[in-house]
Amino acid sequence: MDLSRSFTIRESSHRILNPFTADKLATLGAAIGLRAGASVLDLCCGKGEMLATWARDHGIAGTGVDISTVFLTAARKRAAELGVADQVAFVHGDAATHVAAEPVDVAACIGATWIGQGAAGTVALLERSLRPGGVMLIGEPFWRAEPPSQEAVEACRVRSRDDYKTLPGLFECFHGLGYDVVEMVLADEDSWDRYRAAQWLNIRTWLDANPGDELAPEFRAELAAEPLRYVRYERPLVGWGVFALMKR
Repeated sequence: MDLSRSFTIRESSHRILNPFTADKLATLGAAIGLRAGASVLDLCCGKGEMLATWARDHGIAGTGVDISTVFLTAARKRAAELGVADQVAFVHGDAATHVAAEPVDVAACIGATWIGQGAAGTVALLERSLRPGGVMLIGEPFWRAEPPSQEAVEACRVRSRDDYKTLPGLFECFHGLGYDVVEMVLADEDSWDRYRAAQWLNIRTWLDANPGDELAPEFRAELAAEPLRYVRYERPLVGWGVFALMKR
């Protein structure tokens, strides 16, 4: 399956491309004490909802980087809708190699730590853009409960139990990297439902409009299996959260 195209279809109605609601995104901005004029870098920014809403609500200035031109177009449109296009910029590029021209107050990678081959590598990448005393934001999944089998592990979209840490394991990882965890906002089951379940309607709507498309058989198979997989495995087993870190 063409992953770029499939993600665009699957997340066509989404503004936030993670299991986070608008309320939780707002809670995060308030929790880390954003101030007017603060500079924010968002690697793998998706459709730019974090930067755009924080620019509106807190007066920050920011740069988002993403590989998807479709998502970046949506991000620029959203910034214009909220009247903050002069405060935020969206750059097409490889987030895995992007370093800010000037150190920023907040450096974030929310739900895409694959760009650093895991949390530790992403922390090292973000460090290159973060000013001394700044706040780093890492969005990462974790095991809420022990998966009962390898089948359950794979149904949660990973190959190995070790691909996710537990919540305490994440804290140990951040501590070992020399960071204090100073805040966190965690997804709940409703957050997950808004992220995953909305994808099913997006897929069905697309299938109804494109029954002869080359991706239709794979999407049809996904829609037949995905809801049950989600409620049986991912919903009870996998957590997700954004963690605010400061260097010790």
